[in-house]
Amino acid sequence: MTRADTSSVMSVQQDDVSNCFAPLLGTRLNLLVLGTMPGQKSLQLQQYYAHPRNALWPILCAMVRRNKPSYSIHHILDYDERCKLVTDAGIGLWDVLASCQRPGSLDGQIIRNTEVPNALPELISQHPELTTIAFNGRMAETLFKRHIQARLPSSTTRIVSLPSTSPAMASLSLEKKYQRWSEALQLV
Repeated sequence: MTRADTSSVMSVQQDDVSNCFAPLLGTRLNLLVLGTMPGQKSLQLQQYYAHPRNALWPILCAMVRRNKPSYSIHHILDYDERCKLVTDAGIGLWDVLASCQRPGSLDGQIIRNTEVPNALPELISQHPELTTIAFNGRMAETLFKRHIQARLPSSTTRIVSLPSTSPAMASLSLEKKYQRWSEALQLV
């Protein structure tokens, strides 16, 4: 491999590094929903769960507003309004990873030796009112167990595994995802 070839490989790898957003929190935090890392659409728009077919906003907004989930929530409430609605309800969003290499948006493409966890133990210790940590998909749970769980003091915080809201999780409809989330979180 020539020197030019090496630098092009390095730049491709550098371009695949994803960094998470700051946590989305209100004045209180009762439920913390953890994803893995923002997808490409979210990174592009600098918004949590920005893909229009991601079910997170329809699910959380429906649970808070006590109505049926709909993808049209993206048209009814803008991003700042959705953020305020969920944070006012004591719901926070963050990701298990602070950064990683991942070509594309699929969690299965995260390169394991590039995983850098977020400061979740510190965040959790700052919020004694936190009662539930929910994983948005199996990979978020796996990464939490790999990088965070052993660093946490034993607590009474409930841990809940939920189906991914990603459009890649096409085996469940929006209604089925909503049903599983609302039953597990007992918010509805």
